[in-house]
Amino acid sequence: MNKAMTTHAESEAPDEQDASSASEAPEAPEAPETQKGDAARKPAPRSANGAVVPPPPADSIGLPSTLLDVTPQQAGTQTLLRGLAILEAAAAGVRDLRTFGAALGTTRSTTHRLVSSLVQARYLRQVQGGYLLGPKLIELGTIALEQMPLTTVARPHLESLAELTHDTIHLGVRDGDDVLYIDKIPGTRGLEMRSRVGHRMPLASTGIGKAMMLDLVPDQWQSLFDASRRALAGVSFKPDNRPDQQTFMQRMTNYAAGGFTFDLEENEVSIRCVAAPVRDASGSIVAALSVASTIPYMSLERMDELIPVVQREARAISEELGWRVPQPTTRRIKR
Repeated sequence: MNKAMTTHAESEAPDEQDASSASEAPEAPEAPETQKGDAARKPAPRSANGAVVPPPPADSIGLPSTLLDVTPQQAGTQTLLRGLAILEAAAAGVRDLRTFGAALGTTRSTTHRLVSSLVQARYLRQVQGGYLLGPKLIELGTIALEQMPLTTVARPHLESLAELTHDTIHLGVRDGDDVLYIDKIPGTRGLEMRSRVGHRMPLASTGIGKAMMLDLVPDQWQSLFDASRRALAGVSFKPDNRPDQQTFMQRMTNYAAGGFTFDLEENEVSIRCVAAPVRDASGSIVAALSVASTIPYMSLERMDELIPVVQREARAISEELGWRVPQPTTRRIKR
C-alpha cells in the first residue's frame, strides 16, 4: 500500500530558500550517495555475497505515500515538500533522523537541518528518543475544524441527538476508502468507544461509513468491501460478526432503498449504530452521522425506532447546507 518516498535532485531558486536562513545559498542537487560525506565515512551495508544492500523501501518503514510521491516538483518546491514529508513520516510513527533520511532519500546533514527548522517552528518537538508532532499542528488542526462549515452547522443537531438518545453521536466524512471522524459527543451511559475525532476506519466496516456509500453502484460497494477486508486483515474479532460478501451486498441494497445504515457489531464487538447520510446543495452525500451504543441499549427494535430520528437530524443538516428535498414531478393531463 505504501510507496517509497523518493526525491528529485533539483536545485532551489534563490528567492525561495529555507526560512531558517535567509542568506543561505540555493541548495545544489545532492551528489550520489557514494559521493556524500556520510557515505564516505560509513560504507554502504552489503549482503553476504558482497552486493550493496539498497535502502529499505517505504513499505518496510511503514510510511504512507507523501507529497514527494504525488506532487510534480518544480525548482524551489523541494524543501517545502521535504518538510511536509517529514511531518507525514512523523505522523506515521517515524522518530529518528536516520529513518527520516531513509524515507526522504536525503543526507544526514540535510535531514538534520530540515528537522531542526520544524522543531524551531513548533511543527515538531524533540523528546527523549526522537521527535514527535508539535503543538503548532494541534493549533492549526483546531482552526481547520472550526473553519469547516460542516462541523459548525452540524453541531447543534449532534447535541440534540445526544440529549434525546443519551448515546454516542458521531459525524464523519469520506477520505478515500475510509471514514474520518470530525466530531463526536460521548454518550452519558458511562460507556467508552475507541472512536475519536481524527480517527479513521474503513468505510465498509462502519455504519457511518456505509451511509456515505448509499449513492454508489454495487461494483463500488464490492470494491470498498474488499478494501475493508484488506485493511482489517490482521484484526481479530471475537465473536466475528462481519458479514460475508453476499450478505454485505444484500444489506447495502436494503440500506440504499431505506436511506439509512446499521453497524451490527461489524467494527467493534458489542457496539451497534444507526447512521444516515448528509447531503450538500448539489444533492451529493458529503458526510454522515450516527447514533451508537452497546447491545443492552441498542436492541434491534430500538435501532428501527431510531431510523427516522437520525434521518430527521441528517436531513436538517443537509437543508442548512443548501439541500432541498426533491419534489415529485407532476404531469399535465391532456384533455
